[in-house]
Amino acid sequence: MQVEDIDFYIDLTAEKILAAEKTGRKIAVEIKSFLGPSDVTEFHLALGQCLNYRSALRLTEPDRVLYLAIPVDVYNEFFSRQFIQRMISEYQLKLLIFNPAQEEVVTWRD
Repeated sequence: MQVEDIDFYIDLTAEKILAAEKTGRKIAVEIKSFLGPSDVTEFHLALGQCLNYRSALRLTEPDRVLYLAIPVDVYNEFFSRQFIQRMISEYQLKLLIFNPAQEEVVTWRD
């Protein structure tokens, strides 16, 4: 995705941005696996990417809504923490929680 004079390169193996539709709405999904040694570091990276992608989408496709997709175990064990919940609220992150083993969406959090 190119926005003004910046090219956004997305790793297509583990993390990627996907265009899709959710009940007639255009969405983009940033998928994160949180496989690194530090969930806090992974969260910093995911948050930064989401903020940048959201800004880029506002310029290029303002009708597309960005979701951060995370595995259900990461959501239950890490995203349930008070500080992380505060950041989700403060930055108005939209979440797609999925079960990687069953390859299904568990819930959407707007």
